[in-house]
Amino acid sequence: MENHKFNEFTRIAKKLNDIEIIPLLMGSVGLEVVTGKSWDAQDLDIHVPGDKRGWEVPPELNIHNWADIVTMMNSMGYRLIDLHEHEFSKEGLSVEFGIIDTLPSFAGVQLEDLEVHKLEEIKYYLLNPKQYLRVYESSSKDSYRADNNNNKDIKKIDFLKKRIYANLGSY
Repeated sequence: MENHKFNEFTRIAKKLNDIEIIPLLMGSVGLEVVTGKSWDAQDLDIHVPGDKRGWEVPPELNIHNWADIVTMMNSMGYRLIDLHEHEFSKEGLSVEFGIIDTLPSFAGVQLEDLEVHKLEEIKYYLLNPKQYLRVYESSSKDSYRADNNNNKDIKKIDFLKKRIYANLGSY
């Protein structure tokens, strides 16, 4: 599957690996990789280690190695456009960083259950379909996402439920 956003993720993941971070590819791009179906991803959502309290901590402190990530992203031509959202932009592509350590409390996805994937020498995590279902079900309860993304989330939830419960393929 040729996917410009996934290719850019692997470039970023390689740089993160260089500073000893194994990122988790979240959002529609990750779901596209897992399902082989296009979800018209608008951006890249990358989760990295941080404070499990999430938003309770000031944004410049809640992601571990934040200063190193900013330096790395700047070296790749990205510029920080929203500190609160940890959002960078380059040539129309938005890359947002989230906190992998919030997954257990947010969606019941345990960090030790995440599978490390390798592409050449690049290491990264991907959720499996059941983990994605948990994340999207939890996200759909969030009022901001319900107002802004609910239709897309509902389609993803329905697709994942059919895929998982019909035991299609290797799911």
